[in-house]
Amino acid sequence: MGEYFVKRPLRRLPVHPGEILREDVLPTMGISVSEAARRLRISRQQLYRILSCKHPITTDMALRIGKFAGNGPGLWMRMQQAYDLWHAEHRMKDELDRIETVLITSHADNLL
Repeated sequence: MGEYFVKRPLRRLPVHPGEILREDVLPTMGISVSEAARRLRISRQQLYRILSCKHPITTDMALRIGKFAGNGPGLWMRMQQAYDLWHAEHRMKDELDRIETVLITSHADNLL
């Protein structure tokens, strides 16, 4: 599986990594959820929570899935981070709009 990088700002909701695992990875591998859970060394219930997008991909889970899928943990962590960040930005929009951005100038600019 290849990677691609998303340019910010992303206006639409990023896909939960559990959906990618459910819709793309497991069908491509041709294995059941039970078999995937066994190979990941986790319970089926834990995997079902991820596949139903009710539970995030933790660092430990990213390591497991990255090893299992052969594409490393970074991809899974970035997908989860994009998903979490999008939700946080939308939840905090009003509060963030009230925070003033401070531009920092270099020390050399102040001497002129």
